[in-house]
Amino acid sequence: MELSRRELLVGTAAVGLPISANANVFGFFQDAPTLKVGLIGCGGRGSGALRQTLEADKGTKVHALGDLFPDRLEGCFNDLTRDLPDRTDVGDRKFSGFDAYQKVLASGVDVVILATPPGFRPIHFAAAVDAKKHIFMEKPVAVDGPGIRAVVEAAKKAKAMNLSVVAGTQRRHDVGYNEVIKRIKDGAIGKVVSMSCWWNMGGLWMNPRKPEWSDMEWQLRNWLYFAWLSGDHIVEQHVHNLDVCNWVMGGHPVKASSLGGRQVRTDPAYGHIFDHFATEYTYEDGTVLMSQCRQIDGCSSKVAEHIAGTKGTSNGGSNIQGENNYRFTGKSQNPYVLEHVRLYKSIRSNEGFNEGEQVAHSTMTAIMARMSAYSGQEVTWDQAINSTVSLAPSKYELGSIATPLVAVPGSTKGVF
Repeated sequence: MELSRRELLVGTAAVGLPISANANVFGFFQDAPTLKVGLIGCGGRGSGALRQTLEADKGTKVHALGDLFPDRLEGCFNDLTRDLPDRTDVGDRKFSGFDAYQKVLASGVDVVILATPPGFRPIHFAAAVDAKKHIFMEKPVAVDGPGIRAVVEAAKKAKAMNLSVVAGTQRRHDVGYNEVIKRIKDGAIGKVVSMSCWWNMGGLWMNPRKPEWSDMEWQLRNWLYFAWLSGDHIVEQHVHNLDVCNWVMGGHPVKASSLGGRQVRTDPAYGHIFDHFATEYTYEDGTVLMSQCRQIDGCSSKVAEHIAGTKGTSNGGSNIQGENNYRFTGKSQNPYVLEHVRLYKSIRSNEGFNEGEQVAHSTMTAIMARMSAYSGQEVTWDQAINSTVSLAPSKYELGSIATPLVAVPGSTKGVF
């Protein structure tokens, strides 16, 4: 799909819709300089996000790489130099260690991709804003109340500085989702009265512990299974569906009542997180959202959202049924690329597009349910967002660190 310069700069910005992944953003700004990109977090998601950023804007080059572990750093660098040598100009700007993010930010980059485990996101995001960088940050953006407040504060600071901030909630940039949700907001299904969402699937990867790994390294290399790093899978993964529901409602829930447990994935190799959750959320107008997420092999899978209104229903980003039937039949475009297209459109037009506070609230929506499930108590938004409970370790170094205990609802205290 070809877009005029006016459509690129004005038309899509007016409604927040994504632009074509086939559009060369740089091509619309022929006099614009090359943008130097730094990656912080060179794992699978970070390496993927970097390739998507290079696809989104042909006027970008990889300038610096940072990761805690040298092997991940070198693996990412070797893949880039093999596959995209003309887009890679890293030289000696490869940094490892807990302070790698600081070195990337000081290396002369214009744009930074934040893709470390989510527990580090508040620290890295605040530092990137202070360094006046444009930012793409993966979801979720924190794992606890103090982290969310730090992200919101930094997002507001970024907005005041006209920095562009895009988050990895790719459904917000999916063409089909945008078309369907625009119609919902225009009244196609009437008043929304209830919602359901699911992220039910099998298990994910696990790296067996090696004798030479310290406690900290073992946890970091298996970050999915430790709440201080991932937030638990309801935060790390289910945030996508919860973000869609918040998008539909135009805000966040005011309370959550959740249950969950660790029924199948009980081996200590899987840390301390739960393997299933079910949550009843209530929004300010009384609308109820029923949420499920599960990571258990051998069970049925479902990843979807369902919205019910007084005049019809909608299934996520695909269709509307009722008085105003609609099915998206447009050209499918990769939303993982479109979110980066949106970032560079904002940077090159000096727009200051900023999703920081939005993704923080969706992340907090997931954290609130984890708090409720771990404690066995109903948790309000105010309790969650104002929580002083930090999951962060007392120090960041490759040494001894305790494995958190598995939460026991009704008995575990100090959750929020």
